[in-house]
Amino acid sequence: MSELWEEHAAWWQEGFTGGADPEYEEQIVPLAREHLAGARRVLDVGCGEGQIARELPRADVVGVDPTWAQLEVARTRGGGPVYVRGFADALPIATASFDAVVACLVFEHIRAVDEAIAEVARVLEPGGRFVFFLNHPLLQTPNSGWIDDHVLDPPEQYWRIGAYLTENETIEEVDKDVFIPFVHRPLSRYVNALAGSGLTIVHMEEPAPPPGFLARAAEYTDAATIPRLLLLVTEKHR
Repeated sequence: MSELWEEHAAWWQEGFTGGADPEYEEQIVPLAREHLAGARRVLDVGCGEGQIARELPRADVVGVDPTWAQLEVARTRGGGPVYVRGFADALPIATASFDAVVACLVFEHIRAVDEAIAEVARVLEPGGRFVFFLNHPLLQTPNSGWIDDHVLDPPEQYWRIGAYLTENETIEEVDKDVFIPFVHRPLSRYVNALAGSGLTIVHMEEPAPPPGFLARAAEYTDAATIPRLLLLVTEKHR
């Protein structure tokens, strides 16, 4: 999977960072700031080019990513964090060395999810928090989407849900000639993995798509009550 991210790193950097993406600007970054406020040392797992890491100037931040093309840009853009290469399921980080971990739209691209969540728990100190952003599993279910059904009289619009309970790995063409791996899992899969690693959910959000996104993607206006994002905040058992 990492080879595809190396190949398409520029697609992410140009389309989703530096103010280019309204979902990050209006929703994800503010939520990250809010739920990481007060943290002393933060580990950003799957940091990419450092968009979230740079937003935490009052903490010591380390970003970990397996993609050299992302880390090179992250270091160029600076902003304070330290960046190291590593994989989520084998973090090059000492045990109990951070009081907060954040992962933003990363785990839906990871095969070894149980190992990765166990690694998050390992590097957290007791009482530490894990701020966990996912593309909402309901939205990301393969073959789901907004349907305009003109067979019915009168026509009807609805959101079709695919095989939600079935774990499924796909390579999706997210833009012309840009192929990105996705692993769909039901929400229970993540919740049980968190619980099994001693991480208790203390807060959950399913925010509606933000105005800037809807302004750019008019096709989602009628589906604005369906969340695209899921945020879980957990604490490690003391």
